[in-house]
Amino acid sequence: MLLLIIAAAAFFSTLLGGLLALRLRDKLHLILGFSAGAVIGVAFFDLLPEAVEFGAQFHTPAGILSWTALGFLSYLVMDRILLFHGDAAPRGRFAAVVLCSHSLLDGIAIGLAFQASREVGIVVAIAVLTHDFSDGINTTNIVMKNRGNRSQALRWLLADAAAPVIGIAATHFFAVPGSKFGAALAVLAGFFLYIGASDLIPESYHAHPKFLTTAMTLAGAGALYLAIALIGH
Repeated sequence: MLLLIIAAAAFFSTLLGGLLALRLRDKLHLILGFSAGAVIGVAFFDLLPEAVEFGAQFHTPAGILSWTALGFLSYLVMDRILLFHGDAAPRGRFAAVVLCSHSLLDGIAIGLAFQASREVGIVVAIAVLTHDFSDGINTTNIVMKNRGNRSQALRWLLADAAAPVIGIAATHFFAVPGSKFGAALAVLAGFFLYIGASDLIPESYHAHPKFLTTAMTLAGAGALYLAIALIGH
């Protein structure tokens, strides 16, 4: 029953974040700025620490960072290939897939944590729920920024909202090997760093080079840091 409540909370938190981003389209540069900080904050304050923690028995810290670098550079290559074809839409879809994959892994992490113990599961669930709202913002922003329309943004938002629910349910049927999970999180961290630093930050600042835009980026990163720090992640 508790897992069902957590799954529902993750779904609606992500959904509300995305709907808010769509409603504030006239403030897109500020929303993009916040989203950029949140994406980078997730990488630095959530994914990388989790990658180190999950991978401690199988990888050195240098090894985890190597997987992060691989994720960053792999995303760069794929992004350049998509740019070469001159259409922004595939870039938006690819980035949305990455964000949904992160949400799927969030759900898997919750399910695996509850397999360990109820107490551990609750802590992990709180950690996930703290950034689900920003996940919804990030997903709609990345689609709209890359020439997607409102309908496409809503479809990807629903996919992102459903992803943690699917991840939680999936852990009833299989288990992710511990040796693989840390590396997977590290690669995702590299993806997120690229999306934030190479895509969202330049886009938010290009049309509106103002201090407030930069302040929103710092606020996005700060909000993620505080939310994660408050639960002792």
